[in-house]
Amino acid sequence: MAFFRNTAVNLLNLHYGLFALVMNGAGVFICVYLLKAGVPIPGVLVAMAAILLARFLIRPAAVRFAVRFGLQRMLIAGTVLMSMQYPIIAFVHGANLALYLMILVAAIGDTVYWSCYHAYMAALGDQEHRGHQVSMREAIAAMAGIVSPILTGWLLITFGPLAAFGVASAINLTAMVPLFWTPNIAVARQVPGAFRAALPGVLFFAADGWIGSGIVFVWQIALFVSLGGSFLSFGGAMAISALVGAVAGLFLGRHIDAGHGGRAVFLALGPLVSMVLLRAASVGHPVFAVAANALAYAGSCLYVPTLMTAVYNIAKRSPCPLRFHVATEGGWDMGGASGSIAAALLLWLGAPLSVALLLPLAGVIAAFIMLRRYYAQHEQIAQLDVEEIGGSQTAGR
Repeated sequence: MAFFRNTAVNLLNLHYGLFALVMNGAGVFICVYLLKAGVPIPGVLVAMAAILLARFLIRPAAVRFAVRFGLQRMLIAGTVLMSMQYPIIAFVHGANLALYLMILVAAIGDTVYWSCYHAYMAALGDQEHRGHQVSMREAIAAMAGIVSPILTGWLLITFGPLAAFGVASAINLTAMVPLFWTPNIAVARQVPGAFRAALPGVLFFAADGWIGSGIVFVWQIALFVSLGGSFLSFGGAMAISALVGAVAGLFLGRHIDAGHGGRAVFLALGPLVSMVLLRAASVGHPVFAVAANALAYAGSCLYVPTLMTAVYNIAKRSPCPLRFHVATEGGWDMGGASGSIAAALLLWLGAPLSVALLLPLAGVIAAFIMLRRYYAQHEQIAQLDVEEIGGSQTAGR
């Protein structure tokens, strides 16, 4: 398998697997723990929006530090900073000081980590194997999600929030170890036109952020409420969904690398629409909600490789992958924050959770249009290259 020959990407995926243990464990409990700690549902969504808006404001600073230290060191720093938010969550009781501190620390950690991670993955990955490499990452994350949510739910019930989130912080710190053997990539001090080249990625991520606010933040709350506010039931539902989706993305990654990206858009976004509709209909029905949640990873493992193959390939061709992803992550922040605020406003006005869960459909439509356009252009260019090579070989004879 040629896509396994890139040692740096393999190490980065190993890092991401450890990181995913926390992201799919303690990470999926953040919204529901805040709800259990006395923050009302609209308040939880506003808190998520506040993290995203704070990220948007401080994101340009990540470029200045990356210029000085390089992407590898910044990603290690981001991993450490991400670990610091989890113990603070245990001290949240309603809208207290700990909640505001968690918002600030999470915003700083997210900003450093995700901007540098995506730029690093774009720079290290191979365009011809991009679909496989991203799909492998998503499969690793899905497999990590089988064990970690059950473990986190059990720790919360048995030992309390400080133990659960403390263990998450410790595991997150270990995720930096594989990065010590990856190369450092320098970032140029000045790159003319870098942010202008990022506009397609900004639009992709703005749509994805709007989708994410509904299928992640709002859905986690809806599922938790549907399951009677049980941490263990919630963790079990998340584990079932991870098991369903552990291998779904590998098929699609191979499909994309074989030059069928346009078809992959239908395969990815069709199930995503079905998932949104099923989730909206399942609120308040525990068995139905668990079944709808089981489609989550399957939908994500199909959708994420389709989206990120396009984004990483555009980033690698851009003048500066880091500046590209700083801009695109800013697009995600604005899309995610606006989607969260829109959902919070609907719920504050008295709309049911099922209505708020339909908001991602607008983002799905936008993503479908943009991805179809990208893959149509990409396949056309690839076909022209094949014809040019064939013509050259014929002329050589």
